[in-house]
Amino acid sequence: MIQIYNTLTREKEVFQPIEEGKVRMYVCGPTVYNYIHIGNARSSMAFDTIRRYLEYRGYEVNYVSNFTDVDDKIIRAAKELGITAPEVADRFIHAFEEDTNVLNVKPATLHPRVMDHMPDILTFIQALIDKGYAYESQGDVYYRTRKFKGYGKLSHQSIDELEVGASQRTGVEKELKEDPLDFALWKGAKEGEISWDSPWGAGRPGWHIECSVMATKHLGDTIDIHGGGQDLEFPHHENEIAQSEAKTGQTFANYWMHNGFVTIGEDDEKMSKSLGNFVTVHELVKEVDPQVLRFFMATTQYRRPIRYSETTMKEAGVNLQKLKNAFENLSFRKSNAVVALDEDTQKLHELVELETRFTTEMDDDFNAANGITVVYEMAKWLNQYSEQEAVSALVIEKALEQFTQWLSIFGIFFLSEELLDDDIDQLIEERNQARANRDFARSDEIRDLLKDKGITLEDTAQGTRWRRSE
Repeated sequence: MIQIYNTLTREKEVFQPIEEGKVRMYVCGPTVYNYIHIGNARSSMAFDTIRRYLEYRGYEVNYVSNFTDVDDKIIRAAKELGITAPEVADRFIHAFEEDTNVLNVKPATLHPRVMDHMPDILTFIQALIDKGYAYESQGDVYYRTRKFKGYGKLSHQSIDELEVGASQRTGVEKELKEDPLDFALWKGAKEGEISWDSPWGAGRPGWHIECSVMATKHLGDTIDIHGGGQDLEFPHHENEIAQSEAKTGQTFANYWMHNGFVTIGEDDEKMSKSLGNFVTVHELVKEVDPQVLRFFMATTQYRRPIRYSETTMKEAGVNLQKLKNAFENLSFRKSNAVVALDEDTQKLHELVELETRFTTEMDDDFNAANGITVVYEMAKWLNQYSEQEAVSALVIEKALEQFTQWLSIFGIFFLSEELLDDDIDQLIEERNQARANRDFARSDEIRDLLKDKGITLEDTAQGTRWRRSE
């Protein structure tokens, strides 16, 4: 039984989805104004690992992760680059897709964009105004924070503590608010900035309202899991709760999950663009095997900080190579495996025991660090078995299937010299998803990979067929 550490309660809780066998999961995506650094990418990889494990455990996961394509940073980038804000967003959404694809992050079930949801945003804000939770002020619309009785329950802060910080703020916006704690749902247009018409005048949405709208529109008023980086806990996720629950009268998310930071340097300083201490995925994968980066990031428990350095990356590379060697050793022995051995039952039982240990560790709040320890033990088991004088085809097939499944949870894929039918089907499924997302670069990459392995694809009206080349 899976247990999740819920930020809301600060406790591990048994996971009980709203609908049996299905998971509604929303993860805050990037603001697309630049290339993502590895701190940004950690959230994508951490929740991709969680999603993959849920699917491994038999759940159907409806995974929604947004693109914030309307923002002050995007507007500034547009001015600097001499292009429009939508063009900036399109450019860096494409860059995000390229970077996450090379890290084996599965595309979300849906990647909604703010610009496509303006009517929904306006309707949502108007509902909050009608209920007395929001008010218009000279073209802006603000949320009445004090009116929501549960404000602060996620970040575990009292309204008095929050008031002290808010009272120090100055500027024009403070003069427009009824209370310093109130936050913007709609911002009146400024000259030269992108804007949309609204009942309160031209403008654009505030940051927090976007996720409330897209999460409830695509997943329902109550969702199972809401995830994101630790830095989003307050105020972003706190404000999402206030807005959503005020509008719907329902619990917004049953489980709140937050991944830890990536730190850098001797002082373990948080990696961020504002501090200028970041390393982009776009540049790093030119020098480092993307699988090593994914392995480095995905095998730490998601709530724990990760210290990035050349040393830790090299260690990850060495460990990944050990797993690859074990995979290749057993794959090589397939050619001289026998149909059956007297010891098959015992060996298959040992595999079941390893699988039980793996799921026990991963069921404990997706503890990837402990889970990968079992994978290392599996690699040792594979090496010992492959060194035997006679090996069983049945045991090899089961062992490779189990080992491959486990590695895929962490976004790691090793391919045999001769691809298995399941490997081919999985790659074709990924190619179909890439084509559906109009990611033709990834689609072509998979087609070429299969071609190099002697697999010919035929796209037909009934779907994609494949055959091995003669």
